[in-house]
Amino acid sequence: MLKQAHLYIKGDVIGVGFRAWTKIQAKITGVTGWVRNNEEGFVEAVVQGEEDKVSSMIKSIKQGPPVSRVEDVEIYWQDAKEIFEGFVIRK
Repeated sequence: MLKQAHLYIKGDVIGVGFRAWTKIQAKITGVTGWVRNNEEGFVEAVVQGEEDKVSSMIKSIKQGPPVSRVEDVEIYWQDAKEIFEGFVIRK
């Protein structure tokens, strides 16, 4: 069954390659969606896929890449309004 989580990732996550790392993790994990820098100074992402894959992706995001420092991840589970084909970095 398709699950979707909308994430707000806070900490030292801007300007450290976090979005590119997230895209790579999405490919490894097998989820779809998008990631972008939010104007308010955090990273926002939508992750879509099977529940275990989405949960695995959230676990990876909470760790973050070595050059970042993730302080908090707000998770909002949603009904999917659209089906994503891949995982992209949005502007």
